[in-house]
Amino acid sequence: MTNLTRRGLMAASAAASAAAAAATPAAALGWPGKKVAPPTAAAWTPDATTLAGMIRSKEISPLEAVEAAIRRTEALQPTLNFMVNSDFDRAMDAAKKGGQTGPFAGVPFLVKDLNDYAGTPTRNGSAGSLGAPPATANDPWVDAALKAGFIVIGKSASPEFGYLPTTEPLAYGPTRNPWNTGRSTGGSSGGAAAATAAGVVTMAHASDGGGSIRIPASCCGLFGFKPSRGRLAGSTGLRVIDLSVSHVDSRSVRDSAAMFAATERADADAPYRPIGFVQKPSRKKLRIGVLSVSGSGREPDAEVRAGLDGAVKLLQAMGHKVSEAAWPIDSARFGQDFLTLWSAGAAMDIAAMSKALGRAPDTAMAEPFSLGMAELIASAPAGAVDAAIGRLAQDSAAYDAWFAKFDVIVSPVLTKPPVPLGFVSGDVPFAELSARLTDYVGYTPLHNVAGAPAMSVPLHWTADGLPVGVHFAAKAGNDAMLFQLAYALEAAQPWAGRKPGVSA
Repeated sequence: MTNLTRRGLMAASAAASAAAAAATPAAALGWPGKKVAPPTAAAWTPDATTLAGMIRSKEISPLEAVEAAIRRTEALQPTLNFMVNSDFDRAMDAAKKGGQTGPFAGVPFLVKDLNDYAGTPTRNGSAGSLGAPPATANDPWVDAALKAGFIVIGKSASPEFGYLPTTEPLAYGPTRNPWNTGRSTGGSSGGAAAATAAGVVTMAHASDGGGSIRIPASCCGLFGFKPSRGRLAGSTGLRVIDLSVSHVDSRSVRDSAAMFAATERADADAPYRPIGFVQKPSRKKLRIGVLSVSGSGREPDAEVRAGLDGAVKLLQAMGHKVSEAAWPIDSARFGQDFLTLWSAGAAMDIAAMSKALGRAPDTAMAEPFSLGMAELIASAPAGAVDAAIGRLAQDSAAYDAWFAKFDVIVSPVLTKPPVPLGFVSGDVPFAELSARLTDYVGYTPLHNVAGAPAMSVPLHWTADGLPVGVHFAAKAGNDAMLFQLAYALEAAQPWAGRKPGVSA
Protein backbone atom coordinates (compact mmCIF):
# COMPACT_ATOMS: atom_id res chain seq x y z
CA MET A 1 0.00 0.00 0.00
CA THR A 2 1.40 3.39 -0.92
CA ASN A 3 1.05 6.48 1.21
CA LEU A 4 -2.50 7.34 2.31
CA THR A 5 -1.55 9.82 5.05
CA ARG A 6 -1.89 13.33 3.62
CA ARG A 7 -3.32 15.47 6.42
CA GLY A 8 -5.01 18.77 7.04
CA LEU A 9 -7.08 18.99 3.87
CA MET A 10 -10.38 20.81 3.65
CA ALA A 11 -13.79 19.28 2.98
CA ALA A 12 -16.52 20.59 0.71
CA SER A 13 -19.59 22.14 2.27
CA ALA A 14 -22.42 19.63 2.58
CA ALA A 15 -24.94 22.45 2.70
CA ALA A 16 -23.69 23.89 -0.58
CA SER A 17 -23.78 20.41 -2.09
CA ALA A 18 -27.42 19.93 -1.14
CA ALA A 19 -28.36 23.32 -2.51
CA ALA A 20 -26.62 22.65 -5.81
CA ALA A 21 -28.33 19.27 -6.08
CA ALA A 22 -31.68 21.00 -6.25
CA ALA A 23 -30.90 22.88 -9.45
CA THR A 24 -27.75 22.03 -11.36
CA PRO A 25 -27.32 24.18 -14.48
CA ALA A 26 -27.51 22.14 -17.67
CA ALA A 27 -24.26 23.72 -18.85
CA ALA A 28 -22.51 21.90 -16.01
CA LEU A 29 -22.95 18.72 -18.01
CA GLY A 30 -21.32 20.09 -21.12
CA TRP A 31 -24.53 19.78 -23.16
CA PRO A 32 -25.91 23.33 -23.15
CA GLY A 33 -29.65 23.63 -23.51
CA LYS A 34 -30.45 20.21 -22.13
CA LYS A 35 -32.33 20.10 -18.86
CA VAL A 36 -31.56 17.10 -16.71
CA ALA A 37 -33.74 16.36 -13.72
CA PRO A 38 -31.90 15.87 -10.43
CA PRO A 39 -32.49 12.78 -8.31
CA THR A 40 -35.95 13.10 -6.82
CA ALA A 41 -35.06 12.58 -3.15
CA ALA A 42 -32.88 14.86 -1.06
CA ALA A 43 -29.42 13.40 -1.52
CA TRP A 44 -27.20 13.07 1.55
CA THR A 45 -24.14 13.76 -0.63
CA PRO A 46 -23.84 15.26 -4.13
CA ASP A 47 -23.72 13.18 -7.26
CA ALA A 48 -21.04 13.85 -9.88
CA THR A 49 -23.35 16.10 -11.91
CA THR A 50 -23.97 18.31 -8.88
CA LEU A 51 -20.30 18.52 -7.99
CA ALA A 52 -19.36 19.35 -11.59
CA GLY A 53 -21.96 22.12 -11.53
CA MET A 54 -20.52 23.52 -8.31
CA ILE A 55 -17.05 23.56 -9.83
CA ARG A 56 -18.27 25.17 -13.04
CA SER A 57 -20.13 27.89 -11.13
CA LYS A 58 -17.03 28.42 -8.92
CA GLU A 59 -18.83 27.53 -5.69
CA ILE A 60 -15.91 25.16 -5.16
CA SER A 61 -12.59 24.87 -6.97
CA PRO A 62 -11.14 21.66 -8.45
CA LEU A 63 -8.44 21.85 -5.79
CA GLU A 64 -11.00 22.02 -3.00
CA ALA A 65 -12.90 19.08 -4.52
CA VAL A 66 -9.74 16.97 -4.75
CA GLU A 67 -8.58 17.94 -1.26
CA ALA A 68 -11.97 16.96 0.13
CA ALA A 69 -11.86 13.57 -1.62
CA ILE A 70 -8.36 12.93 -0.27
CA ARG A 71 -9.49 13.81 3.23
CA ARG A 72 -12.45 11.44 2.93
CA THR A 73 -10.09 8.74 1.67
CA GLU A 74 -7.84 9.18 4.68
CA ALA A 75 -10.82 8.96 7.01
CA LEU A 76 -12.45 5.87 5.51
CA GLN A 77 -9.65 3.86 3.87
CA PRO A 78 -8.59 2.25 7.19
CA THR A 79 -12.13 0.93 7.70
CA LEU A 80 -13.22 0.10 4.14
CA ASN A 81 -9.93 -0.64 2.32
CA PHE A 82 -11.27 0.43 -1.08
CA MET A 83 -8.01 1.79 -2.53
CA VAL A 84 -4.83 -0.10 -3.45
CA ASN A 85 -2.73 2.78 -4.76
CA SER A 86 -3.04 6.49 -4.10
CA ASP A 87 -2.01 9.20 -6.57
CA PHE A 88 -2.67 12.23 -4.40
CA ASP A 89 0.30 14.39 -5.41
CA ARG A 90 -0.44 14.20 -9.14
CA ALA A 91 -4.13 14.78 -8.47
CA MET A 92 -3.35 17.89 -6.43
CA ASP A 93 -1.00 19.16 -9.13
CA ALA A 94 -3.64 18.60 -11.81
CA ALA A 95 -6.25 20.39 -9.72
CA LYS A 96 -3.95 23.36 -9.08
CA LYS A 97 -3.07 23.61 -12.74
CA GLY A 98 -6.73 23.39 -13.78
CA GLY A 99 -7.78 23.47 -17.40
CA GLN A 100 -9.91 20.33 -17.26
CA THR A 101 -12.76 20.34 -19.75
CA GLY A 102 -15.77 18.13 -20.31
CA PRO A 103 -18.96 17.46 -18.38
CA PHE A 104 -17.12 16.36 -15.20
CA ALA A 105 -14.26 18.88 -15.21
CA GLY A 106 -12.44 18.84 -11.86
CA VAL A 107 -14.40 15.96 -10.29
CA PRO A 108 -12.25 13.45 -8.30
CA PHE A 109 -12.31 9.87 -9.57
CA LEU A 110 -10.93 6.36 -9.04
CA VAL A 111 -9.69 3.97 -11.74
CA LYS A 112 -10.09 0.22 -11.18
CA ASP A 113 -6.93 -1.77 -10.50
CA LEU A 114 -7.50 -3.97 -13.58
CA ASN A 115 -7.02 -1.06 -16.01
CA ASP A 116 -3.95 0.97 -16.88
CA TYR A 117 -3.60 4.55 -15.70
CA ALA A 118 -0.22 5.90 -16.76
CA GLY A 119 2.12 6.59 -13.89
CA THR A 120 0.58 4.05 -11.50
CA PRO A 121 1.06 0.27 -11.41
CA THR A 122 -1.70 -2.09 -12.52
CA ARG A 123 -1.60 -4.85 -9.94
CA ASN A 124 -4.73 -6.82 -10.87
CA GLY A 125 -5.40 -7.55 -7.22
CA SER A 126 -2.58 -10.09 -7.23
CA ALA A 127 0.54 -10.66 -5.16
CA GLY A 128 2.23 -11.69 -8.39
CA SER A 129 2.00 -8.06 -9.56
CA LEU A 130 3.24 -6.35 -6.39
CA GLY A 131 6.48 -5.33 -8.09
CA ALA A 132 4.84 -4.19 -11.31
CA PRO A 133 6.24 -0.93 -12.72
CA PRO A 134 3.93 2.00 -13.39
CA ALA A 135 1.88 1.78 -16.57
CA THR A 136 3.25 3.88 -19.41
CA ALA A 137 -0.06 4.52 -21.21
CA ASN A 138 -3.72 4.79 -20.35
CA ASP A 139 -6.38 2.23 -21.09
CA PRO A 140 -8.56 3.71 -23.91
CA TRP A 141 -11.57 4.03 -21.61
CA VAL A 142 -9.43 5.81 -19.00
CA ASP A 143 -8.33 8.25 -21.70
CA ALA A 144 -11.99 8.96 -22.43
CA ALA A 145 -12.68 9.52 -18.72
CA LEU A 146 -9.82 12.01 -18.50
CA LYS A 147 -11.22 13.84 -21.53
CA ALA A 148 -14.53 14.04 -19.65
CA GLY A 149 -12.64 16.11 -17.06
CA PHE A 150 -12.08 13.74 -14.14
CA ILE A 151 -9.04 14.00 -11.86
CA VAL A 152 -7.81 10.57 -10.76
CA ILE A 153 -6.85 10.30 -7.08
CA GLY A 154 -5.91 6.60 -7.13
CA LYS A 155 -6.67 3.00 -8.06
CA SER A 156 -9.60 1.09 -6.54
CA ALA A 157 -9.45 -2.46 -5.25
CA SER A 158 -10.37 -5.52 -7.29
CA PRO A 159 -10.22 -9.28 -6.62
CA GLU A 160 -7.36 -11.12 -8.29
CA PHE A 161 -7.71 -10.62 -12.07
CA GLY A 162 -11.38 -9.71 -11.49
CA TYR A 163 -12.49 -13.34 -11.29
CA LEU A 164 -14.64 -13.35 -8.15
CA PRO A 165 -17.94 -11.64 -7.22
CA THR A 166 -16.33 -10.24 -4.09
CA THR A 167 -13.40 -7.91 -3.51
CA GLU A 168 -11.17 -9.77 -1.08
CA PRO A 169 -7.75 -10.04 -2.76
CA LEU A 170 -5.44 -12.03 -0.51
CA ALA A 171 -2.60 -9.65 -1.43
CA TYR A 172 -4.39 -6.53 -0.15
CA GLY A 173 -7.08 -7.70 2.25
CA PRO A 174 -10.85 -7.42 1.96
CA THR A 175 -12.74 -4.34 0.87
CA ARG A 176 -15.58 -3.85 3.35
CA ASN A 177 -19.16 -2.89 2.61
CA PRO A 178 -20.10 0.54 4.04
CA TRP A 179 -23.61 -0.76 4.83
CA ASN A 180 -22.15 -3.53 7.01
CA THR A 181 -18.39 -3.93 7.27
CA GLY A 182 -18.67 -7.68 7.82
CA ARG A 183 -20.26 -8.11 4.38
CA SER A 184 -18.90 -8.30 0.86
CA THR A 185 -18.99 -5.33 -1.50
CA GLY A 186 -19.38 -7.68 -4.44
CA GLY A 187 -16.83 -7.79 -7.23
CA SER A 188 -14.95 -7.27 -9.19
CA SER A 189 -15.54 -3.49 -8.96
CA GLY A 190 -15.93 -3.64 -5.18
CA GLY A 191 -13.42 -0.92 -4.36
CA ALA A 192 -15.15 1.48 -6.73
CA ALA A 193 -18.56 0.65 -5.29
CA ALA A 194 -17.49 0.98 -1.65
CA ALA A 195 -15.86 4.37 -2.26
CA THR A 196 -18.88 5.68 -4.16
CA ALA A 197 -21.46 4.32 -1.71
CA ALA A 198 -19.55 5.85 1.23
CA GLY A 199 -19.36 9.25 -0.49
CA VAL A 200 -15.57 9.31 -0.88
CA VAL A 201 -16.03 9.98 -4.59
CA THR A 202 -19.22 10.74 -6.47
CA MET A 203 -18.69 8.08 -9.14
CA ALA A 204 -15.94 5.58 -9.96
CA HIS A 205 -14.69 3.47 -12.84
CA ALA A 206 -16.01 -0.10 -12.97
CA SER A 207 -15.79 -2.92 -15.49
CA ASP A 208 -18.00 -5.93 -16.13
CA GLY A 209 -17.00 -9.30 -17.58
CA GLY A 210 -19.67 -11.41 -15.87
CA GLY A 211 -21.53 -9.03 -13.58
CA SER A 212 -18.72 -6.91 -12.15
CA ILE A 213 -20.46 -3.53 -12.49
CA ARG A 214 -23.88 -4.84 -11.51
CA ILE A 215 -22.97 -7.09 -8.59
CA PRO A 216 -21.08 -4.41 -6.58
CA ALA A 217 -23.86 -1.92 -7.37
CA SER A 218 -26.38 -4.37 -5.94
CA CYS A 219 -24.30 -5.05 -2.83
CA CYS A 220 -23.56 -1.35 -2.17
CA GLY A 221 -26.88 0.34 -3.02
CA LEU A 222 -25.75 2.02 -6.26
CA PHE A 223 -26.88 2.28 -9.85
CA GLY A 224 -24.75 0.04 -12.05
CA PHE A 225 -25.19 0.03 -15.84
CA LYS A 226 -23.40 -2.48 -18.08
CA PRO A 227 -23.31 -1.12 -21.66
CA SER A 228 -23.73 -3.12 -24.84
CA ARG A 229 -20.53 -4.61 -26.22
CA GLY A 230 -18.82 -2.12 -28.52
CA ARG A 231 -20.72 0.93 -27.27
CA LEU A 232 -18.03 2.70 -25.26
CA ALA A 233 -14.36 3.55 -25.61
CA GLY A 234 -12.06 0.57 -25.33
CA SER A 235 -14.74 -1.96 -26.23
CA THR A 236 -13.81 -2.97 -29.77
CA GLY A 237 -14.16 -6.76 -29.90
CA LEU A 238 -17.50 -8.12 -31.07
CA ARG A 239 -17.13 -11.84 -30.29
CA VAL A 240 -18.81 -13.78 -27.48
CA ILE A 241 -15.39 -14.11 -25.85
CA ASP A 242 -15.05 -10.31 -25.65
CA LEU A 243 -16.83 -10.23 -22.32
CA SER A 244 -15.62 -7.15 -20.50
CA VAL A 245 -16.80 -3.55 -20.86
CA SER A 246 -15.97 -0.47 -18.80
CA HIS A 247 -18.33 2.11 -17.37
CA VAL A 248 -19.05 3.35 -13.80
CA ASP A 249 -20.90 2.65 -10.60
CA SER A 250 -22.81 5.80 -9.71
CA ARG A 251 -25.17 7.44 -7.26
CA SER A 252 -27.69 8.60 -9.87
CA VAL A 253 -29.03 7.59 -13.26
CA ARG A 254 -28.10 10.96 -14.76
CA ASP A 255 -24.45 10.50 -13.76
CA SER A 256 -24.27 7.12 -15.48
CA ALA A 257 -26.11 8.39 -18.57
CA ALA A 258 -23.85 11.45 -18.84
CA MET A 259 -20.74 9.32 -18.48
CA PHE A 260 -22.07 6.91 -21.09
CA ALA A 261 -22.45 9.82 -23.53
CA ALA A 262 -19.01 11.21 -22.67
CA THR A 263 -17.27 7.90 -23.41
CA GLU A 264 -19.47 6.63 -26.27
CA ARG A 265 -17.80 5.52 -29.48
CA ALA A 266 -18.62 7.48 -32.64
CA ASP A 267 -15.91 6.09 -34.93
CA ALA A 268 -16.60 4.52 -38.30
CA ASP A 269 -16.21 1.00 -36.90
CA ALA A 270 -18.60 1.47 -33.95
CA PRO A 271 -21.28 -1.26 -34.12
CA TYR A 272 -24.08 1.12 -33.05
CA ARG A 273 -25.04 4.68 -33.82
CA PRO A 274 -24.43 6.91 -30.79
CA ILE A 275 -27.44 7.53 -28.56
CA GLY A 276 -25.92 10.55 -26.84
CA PHE A 277 -27.07 11.76 -23.46
CA VAL A 278 -30.30 10.01 -22.46
CA GLN A 279 -31.85 12.47 -20.03
CA LYS A 280 -35.43 11.47 -19.23
CA PRO A 281 -37.86 8.55 -19.05
CA SER A 282 -40.00 7.39 -21.93
CA ARG A 283 -43.79 7.09 -21.85
CA LYS A 284 -43.63 3.85 -23.81
CA LYS A 285 -45.15 0.86 -22.02
CA LEU A 286 -42.84 -2.13 -22.13
CA ARG A 287 -43.30 -5.89 -22.32
CA ILE A 288 -41.39 -7.07 -19.29
CA GLY A 289 -40.56 -10.69 -18.54
CA VAL A 290 -40.02 -11.76 -14.94
CA LEU A 291 -37.29 -14.31 -14.28
CA SER A 292 -36.98 -15.44 -10.67
CA VAL A 293 -35.00 -18.68 -10.88
CA SER A 294 -31.21 -18.43 -11.30
CA GLY A 295 -29.18 -20.15 -13.97
CA SER A 296 -28.45 -22.94 -11.51
CA GLY A 297 -32.17 -23.50 -10.99
CA ARG A 298 -32.20 -21.87 -7.58
CA GLU A 299 -34.94 -19.62 -6.26
CA PRO A 300 -33.54 -16.52 -4.53
CA ASP A 301 -33.52 -15.99 -0.79
CA ALA A 302 -36.64 -14.45 0.73
CA GLU A 303 -35.27 -10.90 0.93
CA VAL A 304 -34.09 -11.00 -2.68
CA ARG A 305 -37.46 -12.37 -3.75
CA ALA A 306 -39.13 -9.54 -1.84
CA GLY A 307 -37.09 -7.04 -3.83
CA LEU A 308 -38.06 -8.67 -7.11
CA ASP A 309 -41.74 -8.83 -6.14
CA GLY A 310 -41.69 -5.18 -5.13
CA ALA A 311 -40.14 -4.23 -8.46
CA VAL A 312 -42.80 -6.19 -10.34
CA LYS A 313 -45.57 -4.37 -8.47
CA LEU A 314 -43.90 -1.05 -9.22
CA LEU A 315 -43.62 -1.89 -12.92
CA GLN A 316 -47.28 -2.90 -13.05
CA ALA A 317 -48.28 0.33 -11.33
CA MET A 318 -46.30 2.21 -13.99
CA GLY A 319 -48.44 0.55 -16.66
CA HIS A 320 -45.97 -1.95 -18.10
CA LYS A 321 -47.15 -5.37 -19.28
CA VAL A 322 -45.53 -7.94 -16.99
CA SER A 323 -45.50 -11.71 -17.51
CA GLU A 324 -43.44 -14.72 -16.49
CA ALA A 325 -40.27 -15.61 -18.42
CA ALA A 326 -37.99 -18.64 -18.56
CA TRP A 327 -34.33 -18.92 -19.52
CA PRO A 328 -33.97 -19.22 -23.32
CA ILE A 329 -30.94 -21.49 -22.95
CA ASP A 330 -29.82 -24.64 -21.15
CA SER A 331 -28.63 -22.56 -18.21
CA ALA A 332 -26.86 -25.40 -16.38
CA ARG A 333 -24.77 -26.18 -19.46
CA PHE A 334 -24.21 -22.46 -19.98
CA GLY A 335 -22.76 -22.21 -16.49
CA GLN A 336 -20.23 -24.94 -17.24
CA ASP A 337 -19.30 -23.37 -20.58
CA PHE A 338 -18.89 -19.95 -19.01
CA LEU A 339 -16.65 -21.43 -16.32
CA THR A 340 -14.57 -23.05 -19.07
CA LEU A 341 -14.18 -19.72 -20.86
CA TRP A 342 -13.44 -17.90 -17.58
CA SER A 343 -10.87 -20.57 -16.69
CA ALA A 344 -9.18 -20.23 -20.08
CA GLY A 345 -8.58 -16.58 -19.19
CA ALA A 346 -7.16 -17.62 -15.82
CA ALA A 347 -4.84 -20.10 -17.52
CA MET A 348 -3.48 -17.28 -19.70
CA ASP A 349 -2.97 -15.04 -16.65
CA ILE A 350 -1.15 -17.78 -14.74
CA ALA A 351 1.00 -18.54 -17.79
CA ALA A 352 1.97 -14.87 -18.03
CA MET A 353 2.77 -14.82 -14.32
CA SER A 354 4.90 -17.96 -14.72
CA LYS A 355 6.86 -16.32 -17.51
CA ALA A 356 7.44 -13.17 -15.46
CA LEU A 357 8.50 -15.13 -12.37
CA GLY A 358 10.57 -17.71 -14.25
CA ARG A 359 8.68 -20.46 -12.43
CA ALA A 360 5.17 -21.69 -11.79
CA PRO A 361 3.47 -19.49 -9.18
CA ASP A 362 2.44 -21.00 -5.88
CA THR A 363 -0.28 -19.83 -3.48
CA ALA A 364 2.05 -17.13 -2.19
CA MET A 365 1.87 -15.46 -5.61
CA ALA A 366 -1.54 -16.49 -6.98
CA GLU A 367 -4.78 -17.33 -5.23
CA PRO A 368 -5.96 -20.95 -5.00
CA PHE A 369 -9.04 -20.24 -7.10
CA SER A 370 -6.97 -18.72 -9.93
CA LEU A 371 -4.62 -21.70 -9.84
CA GLY A 372 -7.59 -24.08 -9.73
CA MET A 373 -9.12 -22.57 -12.86
CA ALA A 374 -5.80 -22.84 -14.67
CA GLU A 375 -5.57 -26.49 -13.62
CA LEU A 376 -9.10 -27.09 -14.87
CA ILE A 377 -8.02 -26.02 -18.35
CA ALA A 378 -4.79 -28.02 -18.18
CA SER A 379 -6.82 -31.18 -17.50
CA ALA A 380 -9.60 -30.45 -20.02
CA PRO A 381 -9.80 -32.57 -23.19
CA ALA A 382 -8.49 -31.14 -26.44
CA GLY A 383 -10.97 -28.79 -28.07
CA ALA A 384 -12.98 -28.20 -24.87
CA VAL A 385 -12.56 -24.44 -24.93
CA ASP A 386 -13.46 -24.11 -28.62
CA ALA A 387 -16.52 -26.31 -28.11
CA ALA A 388 -17.63 -24.19 -25.16
CA ILE A 389 -17.23 -21.00 -27.21
CA GLY A 390 -19.30 -22.50 -30.02
CA ARG A 391 -22.13 -23.30 -27.63
CA LEU A 392 -21.91 -19.84 -26.05
CA ALA A 393 -22.34 -18.31 -29.51
CA GLN A 394 -25.57 -20.33 -29.85
CA ASP A 395 -26.66 -19.06 -26.43
CA SER A 396 -26.04 -15.49 -27.58
CA ALA A 397 -28.33 -16.03 -30.56
CA ALA A 398 -30.97 -17.56 -28.29
CA TYR A 399 -30.73 -14.51 -26.03
CA ASP A 400 -31.40 -12.18 -28.96
CA ALA A 401 -34.40 -14.26 -30.05
CA TRP A 402 -35.82 -14.00 -26.51
CA PHE A 403 -36.63 -10.36 -27.19
CA ALA A 404 -39.16 -11.10 -29.88
CA LYS A 405 -41.49 -11.61 -26.93
CA PHE A 406 -40.09 -9.14 -24.39
CA ASP A 407 -38.56 -5.67 -24.34
CA VAL A 408 -36.93 -6.08 -20.93
CA ILE A 409 -36.23 -8.96 -18.55
CA VAL A 410 -36.32 -8.29 -14.79
CA SER A 411 -34.66 -10.62 -12.32
CA PRO A 412 -32.52 -10.59 -9.18
CA VAL A 413 -28.83 -9.71 -9.50
CA LEU A 414 -27.76 -12.42 -7.03
CA THR A 415 -29.57 -15.16 -5.13
CA LYS A 416 -28.60 -13.65 -1.76
CA PRO A 417 -28.11 -10.25 -0.16
CA PRO A 418 -24.46 -9.26 0.33
CA VAL A 419 -22.74 -12.34 1.75
CA PRO A 420 -20.36 -12.39 4.73
CA LEU A 421 -16.72 -11.75 3.96
CA GLY A 422 -14.94 -15.02 3.35
CA PHE A 423 -17.94 -16.82 1.87
CA VAL A 424 -16.70 -16.62 -1.73
CA SER A 425 -13.09 -15.52 -1.21
CA GLY A 426 -10.26 -16.94 -3.29
CA ASP A 427 -8.86 -19.19 -0.56
CA VAL A 428 -12.00 -21.30 -0.18
CA PRO A 429 -11.20 -24.82 -1.52
CA PHE A 430 -11.78 -24.90 -5.27
CA ALA A 431 -14.64 -27.43 -5.40
CA GLU A 432 -16.49 -25.80 -2.52
CA LEU A 433 -16.01 -22.29 -3.91
CA SER A 434 -17.20 -23.39 -7.36
CA ALA A 435 -20.36 -24.79 -5.80
CA ARG A 436 -20.95 -21.60 -3.81
CA LEU A 437 -20.45 -19.45 -6.90
CA THR A 438 -22.91 -21.58 -8.88
CA ASP A 439 -25.45 -21.08 -6.11
CA TYR A 440 -24.79 -17.35 -5.62
CA VAL A 441 -24.14 -15.94 -9.11
CA GLY A 442 -26.49 -17.13 -11.82
CA TYR A 443 -28.25 -14.15 -13.37
CA THR A 444 -25.58 -11.84 -14.84
CA PRO A 445 -23.04 -13.67 -17.08
CA LEU A 446 -25.33 -14.34 -20.06
CA HIS A 447 -25.50 -10.62 -20.85
CA ASN A 448 -21.71 -10.48 -21.24
CA VAL A 449 -21.77 -13.39 -23.68
CA ALA A 450 -24.64 -11.78 -25.61
CA GLY A 451 -23.02 -8.33 -25.48
CA ALA A 452 -26.28 -6.94 -24.11
CA PRO A 453 -27.00 -3.97 -21.84
CA ALA A 454 -28.11 -4.65 -18.28
CA MET A 455 -28.35 -2.72 -15.04
CA SER A 456 -28.68 -3.13 -11.30
CA VAL A 457 -31.13 -0.65 -9.79
CA PRO A 458 -31.14 -0.09 -5.99
CA LEU A 459 -34.81 -0.72 -5.28
CA HIS A 460 -34.72 -2.81 -2.10
CA TRP A 461 -33.09 -2.91 1.34
CA THR A 462 -33.36 -5.87 3.70
CA ALA A 463 -34.85 -5.67 7.18
CA ASP A 464 -31.32 -5.37 8.60
CA GLY A 465 -30.33 -2.60 6.20
CA LEU A 466 -28.47 -4.36 3.40
CA PRO A 467 -29.03 -3.15 -0.18
CA VAL A 468 -30.40 -5.55 -2.79
CA GLY A 469 -30.39 -4.49 -6.43
CA VAL A 470 -32.94 -5.53 -9.03
CA HIS A 471 -31.63 -6.53 -12.46
CA PHE A 472 -33.00 -5.29 -15.79
CA ALA A 473 -31.71 -6.41 -19.18
CA ALA A 474 -32.49 -5.75 -22.85
CA LYS A 475 -31.39 -6.85 -26.30
CA ALA A 476 -27.95 -5.78 -27.47
CA GLY A 477 -28.01 -2.14 -28.57
CA ASN A 478 -31.06 -1.13 -26.54
CA ASP A 479 -29.10 0.86 -23.96
CA ALA A 480 -31.29 3.95 -24.33
CA MET A 481 -34.44 2.04 -23.41
CA LEU A 482 -32.85 0.82 -20.18
CA PHE A 483 -31.70 4.31 -19.23
CA GLN A 484 -35.22 5.62 -19.85
CA LEU A 485 -36.66 2.90 -17.62
CA ALA A 486 -34.04 3.64 -14.96
CA TYR A 487 -35.05 7.32 -14.83
CA ALA A 488 -38.67 6.29 -14.28
CA LEU A 489 -37.73 3.83 -11.53
CA GLU A 490 -35.53 6.42 -9.82
CA ALA A 491 -38.39 8.92 -9.81
CA ALA A 492 -40.95 6.37 -8.61
CA GLN A 493 -38.80 4.85 -5.84
CA PRO A 494 -35.86 7.19 -5.05
CA TRP A 495 -32.72 5.97 -3.34
CA ALA A 496 -30.56 9.12 -3.18
CA GLY A 497 -31.42 9.84 0.45
CA ARG A 498 -30.25 6.48 1.80
CA LYS A 499 -26.96 6.68 3.68
CA PRO A 500 -24.73 3.77 4.77
CA GLY A 501 -23.47 3.51 8.32
CA VAL A 502 -19.87 4.09 7.24
CA SER A 503 -19.83 7.24 5.14
CA ALA A 504 -18.06 10.51 4.53
